[in-house]
Amino acid sequence: MSQTESLQEFYDRVPHANPAHLPFNNAGAGHFNVFAREACAIITPYSRRDYYKVSLIIGTGKLHYADKWIDIDRPALLFSNPVVPYSWEAESEVQSGWFCLFTEAFLTGERQGALQDSPLFRIGSNPVFFIDEIQQAELSAIFCKMIREINSGYTHKYNVLRNYLHLVIHEAMRMDPAATFKRQPQAAARITNLFLELLERQFPIDTPEAALKLKTATDFARSLSVHVNHLNRSVKEVTGRTTTEHIAKRISQEAQALLQHTDWNVSEIAYSLGFEYPAYFTNFFRKNTGNTPMEVRSIPV
Repeated sequence: MSQTESLQEFYDRVPHANPAHLPFNNAGAGHFNVFAREACAIITPYSRRDYYKVSLIIGTGKLHYADKWIDIDRPALLFSNPVVPYSWEAESEVQSGWFCLFTEAFLTGERQGALQDSPLFRIGSNPVFFIDEIQQAELSAIFCKMIREINSGYTHKYNVLRNYLHLVIHEAMRMDPAATFKRQPQAAARITNLFLELLERQFPIDTPEAALKLKTATDFARSLSVHVNHLNRSVKEVTGRTTTEHIAKRISQEAQALLQHTDWNVSEIAYSLGFEYPAYFTNFFRKNTGNTPMEVRSIPV
């Protein structure tokens, strides 16, 4: 299973979301799409994604994060950061509204990383904004215009859609975010399970060109939107081992598999596992397995 849900995986999971089979660089730089929520799944998987998402939720349900959740009991605007995993659990039978998904390149062009600093998408920020009837009507009108525009034949429609998206973002920046998040029951166990799930999702490594993204306890804490000390305490309490020990063990296991079952050289394996230099990988591997990479490679399988 991959570390994140890509756009292709999203469309494979929700094929009706892309009936026109829009290409992933449909907007020149990046990708954009918008559609209604009526066909959404009742429960969405807890995963990282490689795209941003803005949702106008009309319907009730619960939005779950690592150690907290919020009850969506009235119309709300949700801003989803691809780095922070979440899951949605619908409660009302009727689920309506709209959502658009897009890559950072669509909104910011070459300024990669800019959205991570936005008050709406920044890690640790509050992504939920409850809206009143007037705001719901205004935002609904914008999303309806997005739907009409993306289905039009206008040559510059993605410039128009980008402006509509900016308008939704600026409308949210006028609002106060929700402040009613609640602690998850058995938070330590939940955080630990999610940490282990995210760790395992990074493997197996399929190509030496795609370097491992989550390598340290701090990386995982950022992805789960919790403090690294909170993550470390939870994992130690539940498993008896440190976060770093879990990460080192799993990377060592993957390294052994790559050494024995691929023809990648040590430099390629080192890079794929997130090591900047092969020497760092060799020292790590010897420390955690008692062998050098070449000794393991010479062992018959």
